[in-house]
Amino acid sequence: MRSTIFRLSALVAAAVISGCSAGNKTSQPEEKPAGKNYYVAAYIWPSCHNDPLGRDKLWPDGTGEWEVIKKGNPRFDGHYQPRQPLWGYEADNDPKVVEKWIDVATDHGVNVFVYDWYWYEGGPFLESALNDGFLKASNNKKMQFYIMWANHDVKYNYWNVHRYKDNTDILWNAKVDWDNYKIIVERIINQYFKQPNYFKINGEPVFSIFSINKLVESFNNNEDEARRALDYFREEVKKAGFPGLHIQWNQGGGSVMSDETAAGFVKSVNTMGFNSIAMYNMGGLDEDYLVYGANSVKIREQMDSLLDVPVFPCVSIGWDDTPRFPAKGIHDVVHYNNTPRSFEALLSKAKKYADSHPEQPALITINAWNEWVEGSYLLPDMLNGYGYLEAVKKVIISGKYDRY
Repeated sequence: MRSTIFRLSALVAAAVISGCSAGNKTSQPEEKPAGKNYYVAAYIWPSCHNDPLGRDKLWPDGTGEWEVIKKGNPRFDGHYQPRQPLWGYEADNDPKVVEKWIDVATDHGVNVFVYDWYWYEGGPFLESALNDGFLKASNNKKMQFYIMWANHDVKYNYWNVHRYKDNTDILWNAKVDWDNYKIIVERIINQYFKQPNYFKINGEPVFSIFSINKLVESFNNNEDEARRALDYFREEVKKAGFPGLHIQWNQGGGSVMSDETAAGFVKSVNTMGFNSIAMYNMGGLDEDYLVYGANSVKIREQMDSLLDVPVFPCVSIGWDDTPRFPAKGIHDVVHYNNTPRSFEALLSKAKKYADSHPEQPALITINAWNEWVEGSYLLPDMLNGYGYLEAVKKVIISGKYDRY
């Protein structure tokens, strides 16, 4: 629960910060599209296509991470591996594939895609899924999208243990220098923010950042310098004709924070001027999905109590990254009560949370659209069919849980 000292820390820090505001929970959201009450945003991990850098360094077969996903093997009785897509092993940079995604997503209540976006070796990585898949899909105007800058350190054997075995050296360091950062800013603004269906809050393009630690490390391990870098981005966005930039702190899961950790979290959010908090995984991982979900609600409640910027709810579908890690087994996988029905109930709680915060956009994130290698995806498979998509439709479109 929130303590007085946390609230004072947040208020004092917010009062001291000048320049571009971090935003606050009293700001009015932009008008929602006609007929749409919620922004339901599914993350896209764009690894399943023939990326040149990916083929050279990770997946020589030329099918991207499908190469690893197909090699998933069961580690215990009833373990669903390898995962089997209902529609087959389709390339995520094929516009015809993405057209199908967009149709089924919007039919079931998902109206935003959040694309993981990377910059390694002085250039983009896995960008074709967005550039050639989504942006060339003939129906992409039905769907909004935004970018999550997902840079994180990558060990050689992290994304293909079959190729690199026990090699845990760093293949890619996620740090960027100022020269690369300026190229990234210009590229993001001109290539994506200017798209008519780029997702905005109060007219400001939303830009999510996954690894805050690597952002800070990129700028001399100094949060004030990281703030200057983010303010540079804001000014460039304004020069491009937008009212500002909505920068989102993306928390990769986590757990309930200690008092000391929570105080540091609040300070960092305010020092760097973040406008909102989202999560990639909902946090609180447990073998039992019901416990996992209960833990995630506690994490969300704590963050909401600490901060004066919007905290957007996230619902994960499950967790099973065993295809990447030969040593993992039953205790590393969400396998109890991991069903569309359990997901449906947890999504209803996220919707209720969004309803209880009418002062902020009704944005709910879902992990994920296609995280096959981590066992968390809305796309239909051979086990559950359209079960998870139908759960979204039931909660978001049909409003079955409005009475609870």
